[in-house]
Amino acid sequence: MTNPTPTTIVIFGASGDLTYRKLIPALYHLHGKGRLSDDYRVIGLARSPLSDDEFRERTRAGTQKFAGSQYDAGKWDLFAQRVHYYPFDMTQSGAYAGLGEYLSSLEKGDTNRLYYLATSPNFFPVAIQHLGEAGLVDEARGWRRVIIEKPFGHDLATAQALNTTVHKYLAEEQVYRIDHYLAKETVQNILVFRFGNTIFEPLWNRNYIDHVQITAAEQVDVGHRGGYYDGSGVLRDMFQNHLLQLLSLVAMEAPASFDADALRNEKAKALAAVRPIPSDDFARQVVVAQYRGYRDTEEVAPGSRTPTYAAIQLHLDNWRWQGVPFYLRSGKALAEKTTEIVIKFKAPPHVMFPLPPDQQIRANMLSICVQPDEGIHLRFEAKVPDTPAEMRSVDMDFHYEDDFGEIAIPEAYERLLLDALRGDPSLFTRADGIEQAWRIIDPILQVCEAGQLIKTVEYEKGSWGPAEADAMLHRDRRHWQLGCG
Repeated sequence: MTNPTPTTIVIFGASGDLTYRKLIPALYHLHGKGRLSDDYRVIGLARSPLSDDEFRERTRAGTQKFAGSQYDAGKWDLFAQRVHYYPFDMTQSGAYAGLGEYLSSLEKGDTNRLYYLATSPNFFPVAIQHLGEAGLVDEARGWRRVIIEKPFGHDLATAQALNTTVHKYLAEEQVYRIDHYLAKETVQNILVFRFGNTIFEPLWNRNYIDHVQITAAEQVDVGHRGGYYDGSGVLRDMFQNHLLQLLSLVAMEAPASFDADALRNEKAKALAAVRPIPSDDFARQVVVAQYRGYRDTEEVAPGSRTPTYAAIQLHLDNWRWQGVPFYLRSGKALAEKTTEIVIKFKAPPHVMFPLPPDQQIRANMLSICVQPDEGIHLRFEAKVPDTPAEMRSVDMDFHYEDDFGEIAIPEAYERLLLDALRGDPSLFTRADGIEQAWRIIDPILQVCEAGQLIKTVEYEKGSWGPAEADAMLHRDRRHWQLGCG
């Protein structure tokens, strides 16, 4: 791809883990594929007093480690020539004038700029304010865009306050709120699967679907992140962003086009249709839990109620989904690492076959496997040969590795960085979408943190969570299912 427009990519928090593990490797891959501007540079900003060469060596080690077999020393040497480092304290307003002068000395003319805030969330409003006041987001000499990492706010009030700060200095089209789940190929494929095939969309409604399950399970525990995690918990860390984004893609109506605004309008409508959980139903629709031993983790408060696991039942009040429950669950220290969406169809209304007395027809099930077994599985019933009418569930499956093995699935950050550079916000969250998600999660957080209506229970590490989460579905004569693997 030939692109003569000069571009500068500025990474705030460049000495952090995100830059080391994700951002620089992603930019290296984009460089290797020829997808960056012909005239581009990458500037790392952090307090550490590093030289250009020291920063290049540090990021080379990260790229070599996380790019694996795709690392090429020759390509890295060419890429590294574009990488620079500028010691910088983002909290000092006076430092931004010097940053502007430094960037201009490298650019030598009109140049586009992409600022990436790979910092602690408490620095987001500080950096945006100082960038705005220093004139570094003015677009007189090229576009100026800002990528903001999650979490976007700690609750609805702080998200609204951050949006107010952002919109004081930036137009909405300059803002790219990132959720890396949306850039996973398997997540993007949900739209193609639904709206690029005629056989599924007619069934995608309350007439044929019994319920939907969304699971995002992690096998690792909190580890050494106790201090951070205890102030966040699974509801902020996973539900407010990742799981509700997956729900919106499953539940949204077909947009009129693949235009970013059209897509984001429909996602926001889906989230707006989520029914608030009445206080009388919290105990039936919400389960929060901690794995046993969580409170013994370093930097975790002794009496912490922060959940490491949650299961929530949600309902959408609209024509398509009325009466169809959506069950969402996520947790740390569970039996497996997996993220998948299960669409459970309704059972046949009448059994005409002379089945054995101990057999029932199982409802069809569609499993969209986000990770690690990327693909799609469809379970349906087939007759067992040489029997009068005995049935068995069989699987029709698609695996990315089998069908696209020669095409490596790119890292999510690679796609997101490229889209931000191209000015395509389709996979980024808009201000109203962020606030709508917080309106769903905020009341649940308030109840959990108050310790009223629902209590935090325990579960064993290596299990699938607490018995109370199973009971939530059993009351509805359903059970948790996984169809991938």
